[in-house]
Amino acid sequence: MYTQLDIETHFDGKLKIAYLNQPQTMNALTKPSLSDLKDFIKDCNEDPTVRCIAISGRGKAFCSGQNLDDAFVQGNEHHDKYIVRKIVEDYYNPLVTEITHAKKPVIALVNGPAVGAGAMLALICDFVLANDKAYFSQAFSNIGLIPDTGGTYFLPKLLGRQLATYLAFTGKKLSAEESKSYGLVAEVFSEEEFMPKSMEILEKLSNMPTAAFKLTKKAFAHSYDNTLSQQLELEADLQQEASETEDFIEGVNAFLQKRKPNYKGR
Repeated sequence: MYTQLDIETHFDGKLKIAYLNQPQTMNALTKPSLSDLKDFIKDCNEDPTVRCIAISGRGKAFCSGQNLDDAFVQGNEHHDKYIVRKIVEDYYNPLVTEITHAKKPVIALVNGPAVGAGAMLALICDFVLANDKAYFSQAFSNIGLIPDTGGTYFLPKLLGRQLATYLAFTGKKLSAEESKSYGLVAEVFSEEEFMPKSMEILEKLSNMPTAAFKLTKKAFAHSYDNTLSQQLELEADLQQEASETEDFIEGVNAFLQKRKPNYKGR
């Protein structure tokens, strides 16, 4: 189904991990891989069995950004003045929309370098888990481009305008630990512990009340534009919606009965 991805399924189908699977190019993004990723997120979003989604890379890199050969050399596309705009509009923007609007947790497992669009692919996920050999670089400026893949939207919000501008202008590499100190990464693990510790977190997410996660994501997304009064009203609306889910009823019953809850994500 996905020619550019290696898919793993865990925890009775609750977790699906998509691995970018072009280690020979450090998992550089191509039009086929971008399409596959978009379709993967969409398919997981529509599958009631899937409770948690993760993205990672095979080999020593997470993602080295756009494959320039794919963008400019194949066929006659290098003659098209608007090829960059078309790639952004037709491949990157739909992927960003699928990830940021996903109803389920989307977690980046950054196993190595994340550069340019590869860095932003990680940072638009709900949170990032990284190994200590990983680094992040907004390398767009190295070839005269601006941050895309949601970069101009998310970086100032994650970092503040000054630091976002500094990283966008310089393309400076941030280690995993530096990235964590700036709030870009949630957890950093040693290379040996990276997958075992990440899987512990993903298993926990896969068994939690993911119906509430969807509403939490919606509330956070609106917080960028809402006033406080608007956000408080939205919280009331979404809290009411959360209280009507099967997960909430199960959580309350489990608490009262002093047992472990069995959430279904509904």
